[in-house]
Amino acid sequence: MTRHTPCYIVYEDRLRKNLQLITEVSRRAGVKIIMALKANALWKTFPIISEYVKASTASSLNEMQLSLDYLCGEVHTYCPVYTPETFPRFLKGSSHITFNSLSQYERFRPDIELYNREHPEKRVSVGLRVNPQCSVIETDIYNPCLPGSRFGVTAGSIGPSLPEGLEGFHFHALCESSSYDLEKVLQAFEEQYGEYLDKLKWVNMGGGHLMTRQGYDIEHLIRVLTAFRERHPGLEVIMEPGSAFTWRTGDLEATVLDVVENQGVKTAIIDASFACHMPDCLEMPYKPAVREEGPADAPEAIDYRLGGNSCLSGDFVEGFRFPKELHAGDRLTFEDMNHYTTVKTHMFNGISHPSIWLVRSDGSEELLREYSYADYRDRMD
Repeated sequence: MTRHTPCYIVYEDRLRKNLQLITEVSRRAGVKIIMALKANALWKTFPIISEYVKASTASSLNEMQLSLDYLCGEVHTYCPVYTPETFPRFLKGSSHITFNSLSQYERFRPDIELYNREHPEKRVSVGLRVNPQCSVIETDIYNPCLPGSRFGVTAGSIGPSLPEGLEGFHFHALCESSSYDLEKVLQAFEEQYGEYLDKLKWVNMGGGHLMTRQGYDIEHLIRVLTAFRERHPGLEVIMEPGSAFTWRTGDLEATVLDVVENQGVKTAIIDASFACHMPDCLEMPYKPAVREEGPADAPEAIDYRLGGNSCLSGDFVEGFRFPKELHAGDRLTFEDMNHYTTVKTHMFNGISHPSIWLVRSDGSEELLREYSYADYRDRMD
């Protein structure tokens, strides 16, 4: 079957390589590493992932149910807020529930206590998100420790003792970060919350641990985690990286449809959209790697802006240099377009999602999903 553009391509061998590294870190450091569905929800790849990791973290009922249906393991739930209408379903489907505030915990505490009394075999462990106020992220939109953040409880708000029933702390302060960033955050966390740790059963260190990135210091990460566990031998340590699971495991293929020039700026318009299909390129922002680009310092390289096919004026990214002129029909491969990409796509302008393909380890290709007018129509009804 021919792959028509635009299309996402996920590579099984790359995915397995990441999963093998993650499970090795889990084994050597003695920590539980679970998958964050907010970064990857391509459930047709979950049979591969579940060979290595079944537990996940969810931040909505939909994520929770998807994990229960296709990963079939523990679900650790965190939401900024819960509602009386949805909370009973979270209780039934979660192994762990983390609250963002003490007031939310107190509001739903009677429901938790009743549920655990009535379902001792499915007892839910309850935690509190804390904010160590240690900013190691440069991009504000992804920094949960900004001053005035709505995420997590500061140490001064807890008081001399923990509310009864809390069994864990959860902090999330990283974004595609290093083990040295984690070390800084852990120091702040222990300085601020150390007095409570011997009263807890678990600590969830959140996401943002990009351990599968080339150059990440795995040995340092293992030393940091091992030392923390030695200081707090009664605590189970949980980590929930998102990007690390599917880092550099997929691409987005697109085709140049036209080349226009205005005031000396050449724009190659493609059949994909940064706004609809690669939104982090505009939110972060960052310039994605395109496989067909040449060396940036090549004197004969030609400068291009790449424009999406939506009518949003800002649907473009500039700064690309190609070794030859681009023409309609040329294919471009945007690299590393799986984590935090497929989960964020939308249909602004009625632009359809790219199809999704899986390239198996043996080289065979499998079409996972194609989208149609009905997908757009049914979202709008």
